Amino acid sequence: MFRNFKTVSHVIFGRGCFAQLSEILSDRRKSKDGFMVFLVDDVFTEKPLKERIPVKGGDLLIWVNVDHEPTTQYVDDLTLQVKNAQNRLPDGVIGIGGGSTMDLAKAVSLMLTNPGSSADYQGWDLIKNPAVYHVGIPTLSGTGAEVSRTAVLSGPEKKLGLNSDFTLFDQMVLDSELTAGVPKAQYFYTGMDCYVHCVESLSGTYLNAFSEAHGKKAIELCREVFLEGAPDSDDKLMMASYMGGMSIVYSQVGICHALSYGLAFVRGIHHGIGNCLAFDCLEAYYPEGVREFHQMMEKHDIPLSRKGLENVSPEEVDRMVDVAVTLAPLWENALGPDWQRKMPREKMKKLYEEIVAGG
Repeated sequence: MFRNFKTVSHVIFGRGCFAQLSEILSDRRKSKDGFMVFLVDDVFTEKPLKERIPVKGGDLLIWVNVDHEPTTQYVDDLTLQVKNAQNRLPDGVIGIGGGSTMDLAKAVSLMLTNPGSSADYQGWDLIKNPAVYHVGIPTLSGTGAEVSRTAVLSGPEKKLGLNSDFTLFDQMVLDSELTAGVPKAQYFYTGMDCYVHCVESLSGTYLNAFSEAHGKKAIELCREVFLEGAPDSDDKLMMASYMGGMSIVYSQVGICHALSYGLAFVRGIHHGIGNCLAFDCLEAYYPEGVREFHQMMEKHDIPLSRKGLENVSPEEVDRMVDVAVTLAPLWENALGPDWQRKMPREKMKKLYEEIVAGG
């Protein structure tokens, strides 16, 4: 059966379009007593962007910390904070930041209308009630979180997203001016998340004309940014992020992302860095992509950070495998329906050992 999937219904793109956020939200303010919730990466607490956020009288501005991968507990705490602020649901939740901040915004908007803990909904299509209206505004380009149907969270037992049609943002604001000043290494690692999305989608067994069209354009833009140093690179990477995300909406990612989830859950390795660490060791599966990735690293003089992988124990490797093996759709996209035969636990374990050892 063909998938009947949702996409983000409203998108605004262009340098400076963030200035229109107040106008966009005005149509969603239901009454003079209504309020909006702004979840904003706390790196902006002392930045000029703070003064540009269109906070009105009763609105709630919450600075969120994403030094570590978002957790179900953090989502539950933020949801409770919003519920306690007013005796009603907000008119909307706006996430401003990188992929982790946008995942928090998506998850909180869902948990305001669904009972229990966010940990109860880690999986596919477990969400039953529509979310509060929510807006994604990326200040980094590459994760595709602005267009994806998942909010990726680390829970008590696993790292797995709240995957649902209700998770998708209602509105995206894509303003590449907001990515100005991102540290060079962070810009690269996040951009590589997009590049790997495309490599895995374009080589996967789920590939179809829809995902291929978006993936090919996205990877072309990544090459222009990271190999050619194209003019308007910030605009192009923001569009690559969007189109790379669209590519996997109708297909899937693969081995690299599955392994990255284990690194994040057990050792707290940030997603972009985790993808790079894993992809570096996957030339046997993605030969052209890995070689090109190495060219990009060399051109931009990016060292592969191994912080957080010191003294990994055999027990921790086993736990990484436990996490990765649960991501069946990713493995099936990469290796086909008989992926468990092609990738038994011992083989997966050896891949992790290679990643930890540094290739």
